[in-house]
Amino acid sequence: MLNDCWNKIGVGGDRSCKELKTYIHCRNCPVYSAAGRGLLERDAPEGYIDEWTNLFAQTQLPEGSSQSENTKTQAVIIFRLGVEWLALPANLFKEVTPPSVIHTIPHRTNKILLGIVNIRGEILMCISLSNLLGLEIPEKSKNSKSNPVVQERMVVVEKNEERWVFSVDEVSSIQRFHPHQFRPAPAVITQSNESYTKAVINWQNKKVSYLDDELLFYNINRRIT
Repeated sequence: MLNDCWNKIGVGGDRSCKELKTYIHCRNCPVYSAAGRGLLERDAPEGYIDEWTNLFAQTQLPEGSSQSENTKTQAVIIFRLGVEWLALPANLFKEVTPPSVIHTIPHRTNKILLGIVNIRGEILMCISLSNLLGLEIPEKSKNSKSNPVVQERMVVVEKNEERWVFSVDEVSSIQRFHPHQFRPAPAVITQSNESYTKAVINWQNKKVSYLDDELLFYNINRRIT
């Protein structure tokens, strides 16, 4: 039986315990510590583990999916460029930072390669992802006035030991999606000469273009050399 003396003669009771002069508070007393260890080390009640296992299974699995299907989710990071919502595999992202000064490179800077930036002491190439994708980006001032909470960020991505930096207007935390949530890209997109969208995701009532990272990084290298 639990000895909860702290609720009777301790700080939660009438404070008549003589040990309070020594320990000041019940949480400093060996009796209180021993009671806490006893609660943590006690055996789980019968059926407790099965009950919580079933509860978690019901709350975490989407309707109609199995436990094996739940392990096959794809982790992505969703970000915004202008009015376009885009996504890339989460494992490509190494860092999200506040904007840094972009230094142009003589005779190398163009619409895709903007220059170099210093990210925590590492000099990295900075690109314009919006120009590479052919997106029309509205003026930043309009965005900042309509929503002062939104701030531009720079993200560091890496693939095949090559790191690149590009600016985004918003970036989400890691999101996970099941294979059936990746819908085929519309025909009007897939028929374009350089389509980087290989699937479309519905997220928070938004249509998100899931980009083909292989094609994306291939063209980054091709367009800046």
